[in-house]
Amino acid sequence: MTSREGHLVELVDDAGQAHGETTVSAAHQPPGQLHRAFSVLLVDPAGRVLLQRRAAVKTRFPMRWANSCCGHPTPGESLVEAANRRLREELGADPVELTEVGVYVYYAEDPATGRVEFEYDHVLRGRVRPDTPLRPDPDEVAELRWVDPVELEADLDVDPRAYAPWLGGVVNRLLRPSAPR
Repeated sequence: MTSREGHLVELVDDAGQAHGETTVSAAHQPPGQLHRAFSVLLVDPAGRVLLQRRAAVKTRFPMRWANSCCGHPTPGESLVEAANRRLREELGADPVELTEVGVYVYYAEDPATGRVEFEYDHVLRGRVRPDTPLRPDPDEVAELRWVDPVELEADLDVDPRAYAPWLGGVVNRLLRPSAPR
């Protein structure tokens, strides 16, 4: 178990109201427990988004392309604080200003690892320059690339198994923002 697997996450109901806590590991065991999460999409001035290919050692959906960064706030931790913590841990990025563009609730089973994702996912957008210095942690990130989100949305339909199953909903919230819940 990685050290983050023992971290606490906030359990929520379908409306996002907290009602308890458990470990990351327990929340992702079948059948899964709905918990708060976040997905960050870093966007450059041209509108491209930064994708990361998840490292091979990830416990859920390894080696699949996903949004710039994702994770879980600890109980009581703000989304922005948690997201900037994970941006630093995963990408070696300095803090960025983040804006919530919507919420996406999803459930996905990983056939390769037997783990599940059942997340109340806050989608956050951060604006950065494409030359922003990044130092990805190889235990988190196998590869990075900048892509046009409209082209990405089309490719998600063509080759869905190349991507993390939540990425389509995350990109949809970026392209079609909704009011935060």
